[in-house]
Amino acid sequence: MKAKYQWLNSLLTNNKNEFAQFPEIKWLNPYLADNYIHQRNHLLNKMIDAPLFKATKPYINHISKGCQICGSGKWSCLFITNKCNASCFYCPVPQKNDEVPSTQGLDFKNPLDYAHYVNNFGFDGVSFSGGEPLLYFDRTLEYLKILRQECKPDLYIWMYTNGILSDKSKFMALANENLNEIRFDIGATGFSLDKIKAAKGIIPVITIEIPSIPEEKDRLIAMMPQMVEAGVTNLNLHHLRLTQHNVSKLIKRDYNITSAERPLVVESEIAALEIINEAQNAGLKIGINYCSFHYKHRFQKAGYRRIIAKKIFPDAQITENGYIRTYNVDSIVYQSIKLCAATECLDNKHIEINGVNYGYKVSSSFTETNLSDTYRKQIDELIKNEPENPPADMLLYKIYQFEYIESGLRDY
Repeated sequence: MKAKYQWLNSLLTNNKNEFAQFPEIKWLNPYLADNYIHQRNHLLNKMIDAPLFKATKPYINHISKGCQICGSGKWSCLFITNKCNASCFYCPVPQKNDEVPSTQGLDFKNPLDYAHYVNNFGFDGVSFSGGEPLLYFDRTLEYLKILRQECKPDLYIWMYTNGILSDKSKFMALANENLNEIRFDIGATGFSLDKIKAAKGIIPVITIEIPSIPEEKDRLIAMMPQMVEAGVTNLNLHHLRLTQHNVSKLIKRDYNITSAERPLVVESEIAALEIINEAQNAGLKIGINYCSFHYKHRFQKAGYRRIIAKKIFPDAQITENGYIRTYNVDSIVYQSIKLCAATECLDNKHIEINGVNYGYKVSSSFTETNLSDTYRKQIDELIKNEPENPPADMLLYKIYQFEYIESGLRDY
């Protein structure tokens, strides 16, 4: 485990350097960390259902089809706008300006071009996000209509909203175009269920999706029976994370912050697991899942890398983590692919989708040459069989990271 601990220490250093101008941040100390790990493990052990996606997504009862598609990596999230009409303290990014609908750095001014993109890469699910999609309802509805006209009939489509601008007429219009699921962030509306009640019986699947806010744990636990009565089938709880945009608000709440690829609120994870346990104890049939940062960071990124790599280089060796592997006599190379506007790619690599050119960049993520016979044997075994524990050797650990999606919730 030596190499892994060195890697985790480097993440902590990066996090602290990024937020050095905020000395008020309470970085989790080792003494408290042990207590929180014990508490988390106790909560996980009490859960009947085993966590999904390599133990990164604890849940009870069920998860929505949208979440299943997300975990498989066959999901495209279209940001209808980057403008929002709420001001949630936990929002990780500024959302002040309307921009062209986009996904993964690609702009789609024309909904037909986006439908062709979805078809070309074989996505099974699409979500509309923002910002707030209902700020530009006609735009959202137009993209939904074109997807239904041009894509396979079983394409699963859902929308995220804070619900502020929602009403029954909008729900009816969305349902008429076969929106499968709607996800409300009730944190933006004082945890009101009124808008959700208006969607009941109109949109087939109604989900509440919010960050797991420690101070609101008891309120959410008390509300769960009301959620079920209002028509909510799923409750998705996200890991609250620290960003440059929300740091000034989060530090006022005295949270303990743990380090990962991004800084995370420890109490947020504990609260999510406590809520799941309370629902399990009460025998509620609502599906609840804890959408951990580790799940999102690993599975969403890996899934997108795999889809793009398989489409552009169908004969390449592609790892579980979505990297293209080139393994020769004395070297091993891992590469990743990123799509971009054709005008942004200076090396003239492009693909054509229904008459529209998209550029792509092939980036070398890792290269090791002059491999010894000993290393080759170890690498052969590592590629053939995922180890139960990460390798202690730094070179093998790096290779392990490009080969596999890391399992489990990481220790604090």
